[in-house]
Amino acid sequence: MSPTRSHIRGVVAAYLERRPAERDALHGLLTALDAASDPTGRSTLPAHVTCSAIVVDRHRRVLHVRHKASGKASVPGGRVEADDRTLVSAALRKVHEQAGIPPAALCHTAEHPGVPFDIDVRAVEADPAGGGPAHLHYDVRMVFHPADGTVDVAPRTGEAPGTEWLPFDQVAPPALRAKLVESALDGRPEPVNASALIHDGHGRYLLHLRDDLPDIWEPGAWALLGGGREPQDTSLEDTVRRELREEAGLEPSAMEPFAVEHAVGTDGTTVPVQIFTTRWNGDPATLVLTEGVMLAWHDPQAVSRLRMNPTTRALIRRHAGQQAPAPARSGAGNAPVAHIVGVHLYLERDGKVLLGLRHPDSAYAGSTHHFPAGHCEQESAVSCLVREAREEAGLDIDPADVDLVHVVHVVDRPGARPRMQLVFRARRWLGEPQLREPDRCVSWDWWPLDALPEPIVPYTRAAVEGIRTGRPYTELGWSRPGSAG
Repeated sequence: MSPTRSHIRGVVAAYLERRPAERDALHGLLTALDAASDPTGRSTLPAHVTCSAIVVDRHRRVLHVRHKASGKASVPGGRVEADDRTLVSAALRKVHEQAGIPPAALCHTAEHPGVPFDIDVRAVEADPAGGGPAHLHYDVRMVFHPADGTVDVAPRTGEAPGTEWLPFDQVAPPALRAKLVESALDGRPEPVNASALIHDGHGRYLLHLRDDLPDIWEPGAWALLGGGREPQDTSLEDTVRRELREEAGLEPSAMEPFAVEHAVGTDGTTVPVQIFTTRWNGDPATLVLTEGVMLAWHDPQAVSRLRMNPTTRALIRRHAGQQAPAPARSGAGNAPVAHIVGVHLYLERDGKVLLGLRHPDSAYAGSTHHFPAGHCEQESAVSCLVREAREEAGLDIDPADVDLVHVVHVVDRPGARPRMQLVFRARRWLGEPQLREPDRCVSWDWWPLDALPEPIVPYTRAAVEGIRTGRPYTELGWSRPGSAG
């Protein structure tokens, strides 16, 4: 069924909380929402609700479609249909129909999650040929970003034969143009949800069995506790702490950002989720669960047997793989310590090396230049390299074209878990660097070997310098000064 009056009224109310000065302009809409007729029905007069999508890319441009009948370019949009359960779903359908962009290629903005960016009042002239009288459209405009920084546009030739991206200052409607220019929208996906990866420090993870009901995110699956950001939350850490209190009465003492993962929301869009880690070792039976079926401890080996989102399963295994085992007693010398193994891609072209600028909110080395890199999971180092190159930068590399060219043995601070950083050179590759994980890396650039950018991860610089001089090994951060091996 089409969106209900109560749904539309809630959307409009949320919009007017942000833009109370527009209440008088939307008086007719508010009046229509109190009437008995369907506010989205095309036969509802003298006005009805339509819906549009504003898709903003990282160059602060807005997607437009050029319509075949009029030749004019406008943002994707149109009538609300009976199968559109919400105004968001109506906007997403129009983007898919007119520009060929599926919902999973888009994400909500952190500033306007489910709240209209604009509501336009537009007069529609009478259509003597079709017998339609003059009327008004209240066009509810939802805003989205491409989920991975870019989207593939494939418009339907019948309705919208072409697309184009227009800068904010070239968007035609004056009121919309002004709002865009003054906005902070930059096309960069940001987490709007937060979840907690709760572990007991001994290899077990606290998981939440969700209700198996319609409209529940991941119904009937084991998942992490968490949820969406609310207006009162000042940060995503506030969000996850509030959710833990509300869902289970948990009050963890310390929370650390761990990763940003992506899930598919109930409306089909991609949802970036900030994952925090925290330690708790209590009895789940003592918690008061207000949502879902139950909480229980599980070890990483058991998650393969549980109904669970594959992303959550991989996240647990990745975290477990990075945890140091309990110290073992030894007859002589120090106890063995598990190292984190990092794998890094060295690409050189025309005397320049490929480096990425990490996202400011990255859990590691924010706003700092670094190799394409990742941590080894249950895989070989070269397999990890090939996977990370494809996932992070859209590059295809044949394992036969890879050579180990440098190793950095690094410890960040005394007592920290040591890391073995393996740097591989690819002699050949397919593709040009793409921003496939914009929550982790905001740009790829080729830098002269003798003019590396600042700031740069220290061991990245050390590895580049070692490769240039033919030195195979570097130590950093140990009690004695870093030295070449």
